[in-house]
Amino acid sequence: MNTIQPAEIKYFAIGMPEKLSYGEGREMLTAICKKPVQHAFLTKGGFHGDGVANTKHHGGTDRAVCIYPYEHYAHWEKEFGIQLPPAAFGENLTVTNMLEENIHIGDIIRIGEAVVQVTQGRVPCNTIDRRLEMAPFLKAMVTTGFTGYLCRVLQEGRIAADDQAVVIERDSKRISVLFANNVNFHHPKDTEAIQRVLEAEALAAKWRAWLTKRLEKLSI
Repeated sequence: MNTIQPAEIKYFAIGMPEKLSYGEGREMLTAICKKPVQHAFLTKGGFHGDGVANTKHHGGTDRAVCIYPYEHYAHWEKEFGIQLPPAAFGENLTVTNMLEENIHIGDIIRIGEAVVQVTQGRVPCNTIDRRLEMAPFLKAMVTTGFTGYLCRVLQEGRIAADDQAVVIERDSKRISVLFANNVNFHHPKDTEAIQRVLEAEALAAKWRAWLTKRLEKLSI
């Protein structure tokens, strides 16, 4: 698929870390409960007014923006029989027409004044289960690969809730986010597939490091 239509932003949300209560009287600090905004300025490090609690697994220039496909909401709501809140998975932008199978590592997307580049699929964590009080959610996201994806910022700028997201350049290697997710989650010993993912020059540094290490272990 060489071209895709402009995407509509369904939800635009940011937020700083705050306490989340879950389970039986437990609490954790997390920024997953993001709030809708009409506009925000995007820098190399992320949106003004947005943050992360766990800097080891979240944030950084390769993971400055989180995008999630809107179409998956209907899938999850039907599967689990629930009504999901906006930005349920802590994403900044919930968009139409940009599924993991159609977006590649390295694709460049213009959103408002800003330009971002896809770097990796999102690796979901149990904070999603805790926020939604649905223990099977994390497992289901890993099984399907419907994780959303993360981006680095190539051009800073203001983004508004009524802007469109437009893919302005497709990566030549055509390594889809879904393919990379499937390799990471389901085919950890497929050396040929791992090598294919590593061919994506825009791949996030942490993904490149652990896939390279995995490949070295498999080569012993």
